[in-house]
Amino acid sequence: MFYELCVKGYVRIPPNMFNKEIKDAILQRLNEDFEGYISKELGFIICITDIISVGEGKIIHGDGAAYYETEFKLITYIPELQEIVKGKITDITNFGAFINIGPLEGMIHISQTMDDFISFSKQKTLAGKESKRILKVGDICLARIIAVSFKDINNPKIGLTMRQPQLGAIKWLEEEKITKKGKK
Repeated sequence: MFYELCVKGYVRIPPNMFNKEIKDAILQRLNEDFEGYISKELGFIICITDIISVGEGKIIHGDGAAYYETEFKLITYIPELQEIVKGKITDITNFGAFINIGPLEGMIHISQTMDDFISFSKQKTLAGKESKRILKVGDICLARIIAVSFKDINNPKIGLTMRQPQLGAIKWLEEEKITKKGKK
């Protein structure tokens, strides 16, 4: 889920940035420090959107930089269990599919791609034996988050499933709608 959070902390402005407007220097430093930052509490930080307030600058002896207490807003993505996400398949292997869901990539184990016996082909596709459904790189899909691990903070793991109603490749869902309309 995407969130806009309000955060408060000290921002270090080095002497080589003293010639800039304070808000511009703070925004630059915040973007350098936080864009792409990953944390269990804040999730995946996308960008800094606004500086709300800037306090008095303080210089610490021996450093030469100024420190400003700053309150700012940022956009972050925090993956939540049971959340439904839309993404694009980026790779398919013999053990599953990788899907880009915005600021990160998740993995759909082969057993979680569809309710069918699944085979992997060298053309990097997964095919259902009974359903004849094929999943390939570039497919847009809906999936549900079933596991989130920040054990390795530099490489968090997101597990997904498409084995539930209204989930799977968009083309499959559209085919189901057409089939249901034809049966009415």
